[in-house]
Amino acid sequence: MLTGLKKRIIRWTRCEPSKVTRQRMRAWFTHLPGRWLQAEERAQLRAILPTLFGYHLLQLGDVYSKDCLTSSRIPHCVVLDEWPQETPPAGECERSEVRGSLEWLPIATDAIDTVVMPHTLEFTDDPHQVLREIDRILIPEGHAVILGFNPWSLWIFWRMALSWRGRPPWCGRFTSQARLKDWLQLLGFDIIEARRYFYRPPLSHKGLMRRLRFLDRIGQRWTPFFGAGYVVVARKRVATLTPIRPRWRPVRRPVASPELAGNSRSLAQGQHTRKTESQ
Repeated sequence: MLTGLKKRIIRWTRCEPSKVTRQRMRAWFTHLPGRWLQAEERAQLRAILPTLFGYHLLQLGDVYSKDCLTSSRIPHCVVLDEWPQETPPAGECERSEVRGSLEWLPIATDAIDTVVMPHTLEFTDDPHQVLREIDRILIPEGHAVILGFNPWSLWIFWRMALSWRGRPPWCGRFTSQARLKDWLQLLGFDIIEARRYFYRPPLSHKGLMRRLRFLDRIGQRWTPFFGAGYVVVARKRVATLTPIRPRWRPVRRPVASPELAGNSRSLAQGQHTRKTESQ
């Protein structure tokens, strides 16, 4: 009975992956405090994307009101979402909009150099399947950049108060940074970088949010665990086995035949007999 009640509560307090939820999430990023968080996450990506190279970049999930891939040096960028925006934001790279399932990507195996996932796992039914698909489409030594909400930040009080209304992002499936690292390591990824950011409360007052900027400096130095968001950069590890031949060669000892062994034994006995007679 308790298990069934728990499942019902989880169902009530989680967003359904639908077009309406996606539109509400994009609207949240156009107003405070989502606009402040979007600016901080774009700054995080500006520091990460220029260090990643390749030919094809995939952004899985389109929730931002501004293009977050402008700092990437990869020329071809693809944005895939189940419900893409009607008027996508303009960017510097060659950006293509594709509609498809996040859990079953219409992309060939070992075809993508870098995957960017801005709050993608929070609004999917099966985040494990999404990560398995990322592992499939990435080339060996390819990178995954994942941004998510920290379930243990100070925003937990707003989430407890507003999640039951079904309003994104509060009703999303928040996954901790430690659990995400475990999932990635089980798939064979190496964690390159992981950090948290944005320590201000989710307030809509513009002047007050500006006055509280000092909380970001204090939180980054003294309480990094309570950041509202986090970013994880992982690299796909591919183990190859290369046979190495030993430099030394075993010494092969000749084995005497039984006839030679018998002759050598009789010869030794004859020599011992002659030596005894001479004495």
